[in-house]
Amino acid sequence: QVHLEKSGGGSVQAGDSLRLSCVYSGLTDTNGCGGWFRQAPGKEREGVASIDLDGTTNYGDFAKGRFTISRDNAKNTLYLQLNSLKPEDTATYYCALVNSFGGRWSSPATYYYWGKGTQVTVSA
Repeated sequence: QVHLEKSGGGSVQAGDSLRLSCVYSGLTDTNGCGGWFRQAPGKEREGVASIDLDGTTNYGDFAKGRFTISRDNAKNTLYLQLNSLKPEDTATYYCALVNSFGGRWSSPATYYYWGKGTQVTVSA
């Protein structure tokens, strides 16, 4: 059993920042690999960022230079720092977790556990 809980979404103006957090529990023998995804209406769920067991990160092209994924293993928490937000960043953001990467980091199918999602709305 893995429980995911997150916070930090909301409505902001273009150029503002948000920090999303996702607290997880239930994994044993591993801190797992985490990812953040987002999905806008009419679009596929896309990978925002991931962080693996040793801290290696990956980012979607749209996220590079603006978003930062991090984690605190002691607190079993994933973070996503969203800076310089744009209206096109508006989406539901999801955290996800898997014991280890057995596929592409940006594929939703790679992950076993998902948070419920939080809405990020960016106004022009």
